[in-house]
Amino acid sequence: MRLSEEQRRIIRDAVAAVFGVDATLRLFGSRIDDHARGGDIDLHIETEGDAADLLARELELAARLQRALGERRIDIVVRSRAAPMRAVDRHAVTTGVSLS
Repeated sequence: MRLSEEQRRIIRDAVAAVFGVDATLRLFGSRIDDHARGGDIDLHIETEGDAADLLARELELAARLQRALGERRIDIVVRSRAAPMRAVDRHAVTTGVSLS
């Protein structure tokens, strides 16, 4: 995993503050490959809530992470546990690494 322990802590704390401690958090994409270089930080979050609420919280999380981690590309995928799984959700669940 190509995130420092400090970066993982910042991400975990921000997700818990915005989505609550019951949210499931995964890192997926190129950052889970120790041999790759570069790449954005892809985060997958599963939690409760309706679409409007989750979008507002996703935007809040993105702003917090930009302030805390600096200018880097961070992609956040949020899924309501009540919603059907999309292809990106299945990929993140199958290949991702838990940060919770």
